[in-house]
Amino acid sequence: MARFKEQGGVSTMDPPAYKRWIASQMLKNYVSFGGTDKRRIKEEKKRVKEKSPHRVEYFHYVDDPYSHLAAQILQAFVARYNIELSCYLVSEPPGDNAPELDMLMKLSRYDAHQIADYYGLAFAQRSDPPDRQLSQTANAILSAQDSDHFVACAAKVGQALWSDDKRNLQALDKQYGSLASPEVAEKIAIGNARRAQLKHYSGAMFYYAGEWYWGVDRLYHLETRLAELNADNQPGQPLIAPRPETPAGPLRDNGTLTLEFFPTLRSPYSSIVFDRTVALAKATGVALVLRPVLPMVMRGVPTTAIKGPYIFWDTGREARVAGVPFGNIYDPVGEPVRLCCSLLPWATEQGKAAELMSAFYACAFVNGVNTNNTRGLRKVVEQAGLDWHQARARLGDPEGERMLEENRLCLYNAGIWGTPSFRLLNADGTELLALWGQDRLWRIADEIQRQLRKGKT
Repeated sequence: MARFKEQGGVSTMDPPAYKRWIASQMLKNYVSFGGTDKRRIKEEKKRVKEKSPHRVEYFHYVDDPYSHLAAQILQAFVARYNIELSCYLVSEPPGDNAPELDMLMKLSRYDAHQIADYYGLAFAQRSDPPDRQLSQTANAILSAQDSDHFVACAAKVGQALWSDDKRNLQALDKQYGSLASPEVAEKIAIGNARRAQLKHYSGAMFYYAGEWYWGVDRLYHLETRLAELNADNQPGQPLIAPRPETPAGPLRDNGTLTLEFFPTLRSPYSSIVFDRTVALAKATGVALVLRPVLPMVMRGVPTTAIKGPYIFWDTGREARVAGVPFGNIYDPVGEPVRLCCSLLPWATEQGKAAELMSAFYACAFVNGVNTNNTRGLRKVVEQAGLDWHQARARLGDPEGERMLEENRLCLYNAGIWGTPSFRLLNADGTELLALWGQDRLWRIADEIQRQLRKGKT
């Protein structure tokens, strides 16, 4: 069998069989629904025994658009739930936790604008980061606040920062006070140290009793958890940041829209959104173009010991709410991914590319099949309704490598590098929307319906 050369550098992601098995068992135990429930019960017993309040910690990075969205719900959050909230300032994600930081921040500004309205929040569209001097002023103001005053002024400070309103920032400085640069640096260092101690790396993060919640996108998990612990002061009322649904909508397309979908075969997030994306395309009639790329870790993009486990665990939590099977994992990183990708051009010829990818996800992330051997790979192929003997002759096809590279370049040209990602195009190929993350399928569905309504007027 021919072997793929790695894109972006040589991969070290071909563990020996015993390490692959051990890692897979650890992931399986870590992301299991039962394991999460047991950890939560243990944390709550500890809290009750110590007679402690429900303590939530929030980590705010002023240059992060998602932090500004989160800041806008802080007052409602502390009013709604019986919690003790501690607020910290932090800096950008450290080291390799955000290897494409400039691209991430640019995409975040675009993305925050795209989702703000749904949550009743505001983030004006802009491509450039906030002015460095204004960011320093924002940090100086926020670092001077205790947690109560932080909650009261964080959204105001963010609004002035992101609207380049120097005069308003100065007024807020006068109203709330600020610290000098050395003290600001000390406050941020304290926040960074606490974030690292609790094993995370991003801004806009909430931490409660052993679990992390990212901004408005994951707040519904925390709200639900607090409600189950009888810490909701308004039981039965709608959540502050409810999970968006992904309805197909009433209108069907007649060939005017194309949805490009960029998954990777090792991505847990891709695995839980793949079938839903295919179903959305079928339900709405939009043309679906699958553009698989090689996983970032196999493209030489580094990951970390903190980031990797969090992503798998968070996927399990998201899958649980979405009602999507996930968790019986046999990690397919390395050779299994390469070989399955080498079959995709052939599967496309058979009209079975989606079926092959879906089968691979099911085997690797749901059924615990070891795809790093002939028996496992054969199971994938036959589950997709394809002939194993024909497939075996196409293993290592270099056309698969060319396809992956073409798709990678297309993804980067859209200003995105991670997966799963989406691009919605109109009839002449003009990009209407480009978003990263399984979280954004709802926004794609919403935009499809919006475009179809425009076409009817």
